[in-house]
Amino acid sequence: MRTDRNLSAVEWVKSSYSTSDGGNCVEWAPAHAAALGVVAVRDSKEPRRTALRVSPAGWAGFVAAVRDGDLGTA
Repeated sequence: MRTDRNLSAVEWVKSSYSTSDGGNCVEWAPAHAAALGVVAVRDSKEPRRTALRVSPAGWAGFVAAVRDGDLGTA
């Protein structure tokens, strides 16, 4: 599968539970996922770093695990 490595024009979104101070948040690119079938995820504190790319199923599983509290706390 070919993916676009240049994510500079991608619209990133983060959880509505995120605070405005930019703390411990991940951002994802839903339009990129819809167009390419790959979910791009990045750290909101380090937006210039490489984004993680995962399958839609992998992302859905991660989101479900977070929502359900299956990952514990740090």
